[in-house]
Amino acid sequence: MNLYTLSVWVIPLVIAITFHEAAHGFVAYRFGDDTAWNLGRVSFNPIRHIDPFGTLLLPAMLLFAHSPFLFGYAKPVPVNFRALRDPRLGMVMVALAGPATNILLALAAAAGFHLLPLIPDDYAQWVADNLKNAVLINVVLAVFNMMPIPPLDGGRVAVGILPRPLAIPLARLEPFGMLILIAILILLPLAGSQFGLNLDVISQALRKATDAIIGIILLLTGNA
Repeated sequence: MNLYTLSVWVIPLVIAITFHEAAHGFVAYRFGDDTAWNLGRVSFNPIRHIDPFGTLLLPAMLLFAHSPFLFGYAKPVPVNFRALRDPRLGMVMVALAGPATNILLALAAAAGFHLLPLIPDDYAQWVADNLKNAVLINVVLAVFNMMPIPPLDGGRVAVGILPRPLAIPLARLEPFGMLILIAILILLPLAGSQFGLNLDVISQALRKATDAIIGIILLLTGNA
């Protein structure tokens, strides 16, 4: 790990997380909840969003443990769903704002490849690596966050659109959401490997979805 490698991964990661969280707060504000706005969380200042454990330590631990799928999280943007003008619709729109922003950032990064001929030769490779990693990181964040497990964005979307008898028990999983993710993404595959079984099904599905979306983005931006 050298300074070059660190820069081409950390810069797009910090931008992706910052825009993701700021988007949640901005959409919540537009739907009537000013909690995040008043706390200064509708901001492009990454320091306001980085969680020391979830953003830095957890991904590093998973990397060194050779986890089949790396993930992490930022400091959650506080949202008072009762303050939203339409709580169910507002919950869905606030949740979708983060992943949607990441897909837009991935599209912008992919489109940026066409500007590389304008970059001086000394910096072209560094810019290209940043753009490439920005596409990957933003799509991975979008796909991972759309898993239908609270407190991930996909879980909140599911709670907002499912009938009440299904939404209530799903919402009750939120305090255990991170434990469930760790179990299905890390512990289950590790346990299966001890018996020669491939239980890495969820990670494989996430990787296939990520690859498919990246392929579509490259096609739409004329890079395929």
